Amino acid sequence: MNMYEKLLTDNNDVNVVEKSFKSRAKGLIKGKNIAIRKDLATSTEKACILAEELGHHHTSVGDITDQTKTENRKQERQARLYAYNKLIGLRGLIQAFEKRCLCRTEMAQELEVTEEFLQEAIDCYTAKYGTHIPVDNYIIFFTPNLRILKMI
Repeated sequence: MNMYEKLLTDNNDVNVVEKSFKSRAKGLIKGKNIAIRKDLATSTEKACILAEELGHHHTSVGDITDQTKTENRKQERQARLYAYNKLIGLRGLIQAFEKRCLCRTEMAQELEVTEEFLQEAIDCYTAKYGTHIPVDNYIIFFTPNLRILKMI
């Protein structure tokens, strides 16, 4: 079962449909109904979009489409952070490191996310935690390049 199928199975409290959009949006949510753009290239991309829409379901209140409003931008950030943590998380980065993933492409494949989504998550974690963070017996360095060190 791929990540998109797992998200669908684990979140049966929402209705998810794939459909064609007139807009450039890749995903939309209204109440408990989520629409995912039908013509997305891969199930990996669909999983990333679905995770963000689930983030909106769990963290957002009201119509936040007007991103000129500070409160709406905060809610957008919370929904994305939810998605990053759901699909990647700090322990996911460590898991990819332990499986000997040597580059972002390998990490993204291991975590079943797009490279763009992985980079956005790393950028978000950098903004939240700074240059590095200790997790269990590891230190995750976000800048200048993503590195993970195991402490002995």
